[in-house]
Amino acid sequence: MGLDQTIYGNTLGEWLIAAGIYAATTLGLWAVERYALRGFARFARGTQTSIDDLVADVLGETKFGLILFVALFAASLALELDATVALVIRRAAAIAIVVQGGMWANAAIAFWVTRFVDHTAGEDAEAVTLVSALSFVGRLGVWSVVLLLILDNLGVEVAALLAGLGIGGIAVALAAQNVLGDLLASLSIILDKPFVIGDFLVVGDYMGTVERIGLKTTRLRSLGGEQLIVGNNDVINTRIRNLGRMADRRGVLTVGVTYNTPREMLARIPAWIEEIVDTQAEVRFDRCHLSGFGESAVEFETIFHMTVPEYDRFMDAKQAILLALHERFERHGVAFAYPTRVVYTIPAADASAVE
Repeated sequence: MGLDQTIYGNTLGEWLIAAGIYAATTLGLWAVERYALRGFARFARGTQTSIDDLVADVLGETKFGLILFVALFAASLALELDATVALVIRRAAAIAIVVQGGMWANAAIAFWVTRFVDHTAGEDAEAVTLVSALSFVGRLGVWSVVLLLILDNLGVEVAALLAGLGIGGIAVALAAQNVLGDLLASLSIILDKPFVIGDFLVVGDYMGTVERIGLKTTRLRSLGGEQLIVGNNDVINTRIRNLGRMADRRGVLTVGVTYNTPREMLARIPAWIEEIVDTQAEVRFDRCHLSGFGESAVEFETIFHMTVPEYDRFMDAKQAILLALHERFERHGVAFAYPTRVVYTIPAADASAVE
């Protein structure tokens, strides 16, 4: 069999040339993906700039399986193929290139988001929340474009398809009102920022730290450790107490002393409490007054403010105030009151007289 032997409209020599082109293209692209890109990634990790890291991450998403379609298309150019076969190969190569481009774009978005979060974590929670949401929108946009390009390469009338989707979208919207309500609520949360990742919320009967704001749900980590998942629409339609944005924390301290405490000593107690509160770091004294006569105690009410919102530090300061107050009362012989009841009995003779 000579090289001039014709097989499916092409000579054997042309088939061998096409096979050589396919093998050379595949081998060359494989070598680039295997050695050049991995070597560049190692080089990028050793530099201080981020541009080469971006390029390395993007090119690292190159898929060898998609490269085979490009090699097949390059080989087909050396052959005279049936129009249908040539069209299938051309479209397959175009789709492979479009999908690979989508993967590169997705990797670029992921790189940008990861770098931004790493540099701003703990400093700007609002920006992290917004960027995380925008990254999802960006990826959704990328893959939407990829899908439209694939459909266009397959010969689908994209304009007519979009028009049909617009009509069908109305029916879908009516059938999925709850889902769309959560989607719109997530957009409201992202733009209005009533809370961000890291804030501590009280939502109805539940409380926890915001871990994630998704398109449909917001996830909180409760004090007990379990994860609370709440629909976004339910969140924005509920009164939210955002303790994460507390500027300071107000403390109320009620102390009761016994009724046999001398009046002069009662008059000195507010000054004692003010002195004790003022000695605490990050605590601002507001007021202290004799607030009333209880069932078994003379009651004093003290208001103070913790200038930092952390609850643990607030409780540490409150504990120090109570211990110091206990020591002061003990030193001056002032007794804390506790519920007591005095029962008076009338002798039998006196009782008969009363009757």
